[in-house]
Amino acid sequence: MIDLKQETIDALRKRLTGPLLLPGDIGYDEARRIWNAMIDRRPALISRCESADDVVQAIAFAREHSLLVSVRGGGHNIAGNAVCDDGLMIDLSPMRGVQVDPTARRATVGPGCTLAGFDAVAQAHGLATPLGINSTTGVAGLTLGGGFGWLSRKYGMTIDNLLAVDVVLADGRRVRASETENPDLFWGVRGGGGNFGIVTSFEFLLHPVGPEVLCGLIVFPFDQAKAVLTRFARFTETMPDELAVWMITRKAPPLPFLPAEVHGTEIVALALFYTGDPAEGEKLIEPLRGFGTALGEHVGVQPYTAWQQAFDPLLAPGARNYWKSHNLTRLSDGLIDAIIEYTGTLPSPQTEIFVGTIGGQTARVTPEAMAYSSRDARYVMNVHCRWELAGDDERCIAWARAFFAKSKPFASSGAYVNFLTRDETDRVAFAYGATYDRLVELKSKYDPSNLFRMNQNIKPAPDQR
Repeated sequence: MIDLKQETIDALRKRLTGPLLLPGDIGYDEARRIWNAMIDRRPALISRCESADDVVQAIAFAREHSLLVSVRGGGHNIAGNAVCDDGLMIDLSPMRGVQVDPTARRATVGPGCTLAGFDAVAQAHGLATPLGINSTTGVAGLTLGGGFGWLSRKYGMTIDNLLAVDVVLADGRRVRASETENPDLFWGVRGGGGNFGIVTSFEFLLHPVGPEVLCGLIVFPFDQAKAVLTRFARFTETMPDELAVWMITRKAPPLPFLPAEVHGTEIVALALFYTGDPAEGEKLIEPLRGFGTALGEHVGVQPYTAWQQAFDPLLAPGARNYWKSHNLTRLSDGLIDAIIEYTGTLPSPQTEIFVGTIGGQTARVTPEAMAYSSRDARYVMNVHCRWELAGDDERCIAWARAFFAKSKPFASSGAYVNFLTRDETDRVAFAYGATYDRLVELKSKYDPSNLFRMNQNIKPAPDQR
């Protein structure tokens, strides 16, 4: 346990604009609570920052008193790195402002902003940038790890649309990073996570999107899984960039367009999204209906913001979550068979296997252009295990690990760091691949003492620690 005198804490509180919370204070438990209920940590202090100056003060205090630091944006990271035990949690969630310049198609976004907050402001002008698929996700963590979603095949990864960042470094300096200012740091934050500093502002490029888009679900019975998955694999190899089709296997939730008798039984769902003219999109998605005999579908034109929130009920905070993930260049028959086998033994009603299609524009960036290097990945598969009771931890985690091992022979290089759990520190170097050595050099330059280590950590070179 850390031992800080009351006058030391009071002195920090006077230097901060936002509140400083201690155990027992009103708001402390709410601030330390994050999306994944498996993570239950108790920081000694929580600084709820309202400005970059607050971040500077918090970092200086942590450095002076040799405190472990964690950084919270949206608090959605699967590994739970937003919150630490017995250290200083720097909570950026109050810094959630969004400003849009519709003429320049630029957005400036605070590090506490969620996808829902960003989308709402940008869509008021018919604009968007590629983000994730759960509206409660934080923009900061998503971006720093790479970021992909429904728009990525057309417009690239989230980091491909990042123009500049403002960063507070480990030594307390405030700097700006872009292609022309501190370009090495800008290279690193595009995929390197929170390893190099705390980003206090993001500037994004925006694109015309919606506000109405063609999207929806087509659901097939599980006994047709082999045919549906095989056709999905071949279809997605040649579909245009404007179209994204993802695949999910799971037990059917009580969706109103599905017959009541299939609720709770295994299904295969195709989630589709088209960025262009809905009439043209309807022609392109028609073959999907022929992949099998559908149990039901809910496809049509709806607001982009509504589709961005469509999966929120299945990803609500408060459940226990454990993920395992692979990058894939293609969906082989062996992988399809493994998906079918393990979907037949799902350990909980909420567990799912999803395959997200990327490729398109994401693959047209060279692997060395930024820290995220997995440009050969055409698909990202996430084994999303989710349950309610701590007593089920061992069984559910074992199932996820077993499927991960079974599917590993069909995976490609690299991994998506935002999907790595807290027990996968051994995969960090593998995740970055060819850019890892350069990231170590960058870490040694900007954070030689490894102050920012509550992340998928890139350790500085040994002679720098």
